[in-house]
Amino acid sequence: MTEHWRFLDTGSHDAFTNMAMDRAILEAHRTGLVPPTVRVYGWTPSAISIGYFQGMTEEVDVQACQQHGVDCVRRITGGGAVFHDKELTYSIVVAESHPKIPRNILESYGRICGALVRGLEDLGIASSFAPINDIVVGSQKISGNAQTRKQGIVLQHGTILLDVDVETMFTLLKVPSEKIKDKMIADARQRVTSCSRILGRPISFKEVAANLRRGFEEEFSIRLDDGALIEEEREWTTKFREECFRQAAWNYRR
Repeated sequence: MTEHWRFLDTGSHDAFTNMAMDRAILEAHRTGLVPPTVRVYGWTPSAISIGYFQGMTEEVDVQACQQHGVDCVRRITGGGAVFHDKELTYSIVVAESHPKIPRNILESYGRICGALVRGLEDLGIASSFAPINDIVVGSQKISGNAQTRKQGIVLQHGTILLDVDVETMFTLLKVPSEKIKDKMIADARQRVTSCSRILGRPISFKEVAANLRRGFEEEFSIRLDDGALIEEEREWTTKFREECFRQAAWNYRR
């Protein structure tokens, strides 16, 4: 019998709402209110997110972000600073004890990223998992992923680049000098790619979301049913947004 999980397309939100929503879904699943959930979302306005263990002022030119109207937020997952712009972001929330989720963290990255690889394949993009947490097309990165495990629940989220603007990215991230910045931009152009670049055409969030959904269904042998946030998740999203992710004490702490 096919297992049914929930699929959410929550559209685009600011960085604080996006991170609060992932946290709220984790809490709802932990308390047994909702099934395992795959969510897709975008970012409006564009944003920089830093990993849980990073320092905002060390990684990000906060003044440049303010000038460009770009949000800055700390994630509850690890990893490095990420510029969220022309991309689809997904998250998956599922019990650590679920039989389809390997207990080994590296193996779980590979399993979950396998769904993204399948989704990209359906789009006509041949990609592969590159440990620890990237997906590459040849030698070029198209997706970065991060994971945390809290109270028996796995939250993994990551990006699929629809397009990429490396010049803006390195305007917002801290780089030691203009000379180094120019080199990093040139390196990033060689090391990073996007769906539109590979396919040679513009690609929509909706098209990638549909293929990614099929990828998760195929990888995990599940059915993803359209869903919506329940009342508790909406309340927790507001709570976590205002009490955590919008607070300087969270975003700028060391």
